[in-house]
Amino acid sequence: MTAYSGKELASAFRTVRKNTVQVAEDIPESQYGHVAAPDCRTVGRMLTHIAISQRFWDEIHRKQQRTTMQGIDFFAMGERADVEESKPRSKAEILELLRTEGEDFAAWLETLAPEFLAEMVTEGDGKTVKSRLEMLLGAKEHEMHHRAQLMLIERQLGIVPHLTRQRQERIAQLRAARA
Repeated sequence: MTAYSGKELASAFRTVRKNTVQVAEDIPESQYGHVAAPDCRTVGRMLTHIAISQRFWDEIHRKQQRTTMQGIDFFAMGERADVEESKPRSKAEILELLRTEGEDFAAWLETLAPEFLAEMVTEGDGKTVKSRLEMLLGAKEHEMHHRAQLMLIERQLGIVPHLTRQRQERIAQLRAARA
């Protein structure tokens, strides 16, 4: 028995995606072309990358239900992702993509049985073995990595990230309650 099921995985993914959507909403569309440093994605492209990136995990674990990562053409997958990411999109379109792609993936995660999550998958090196749960957690970790980059970009743009604002509000309430 595992204490972390598909329902918990879906709930955690939804929380992460909700926070990413908030970051996307907080950044003005006029800044979606902002590039933090040379050879980095624009804000809009990074948000699109986040929106579609779980397609990788979806392909491997839902569609193919692979038990080994050996033989996957990662270059072709990356090229398809690059083409999709580079399509011009408005802020509204990116927000919709974040919401729909995220909810589709979370709805699937919610259905996963403990037996499926416990299945072992061999990495591309042919030696490392991880559970599907550990691998699927990678989708959430990947998004959190890029969202952290976006939150730093928010600071560069003069925007206080929403999670910081929420923490500041809680601290102010606690101080007011003490007074």
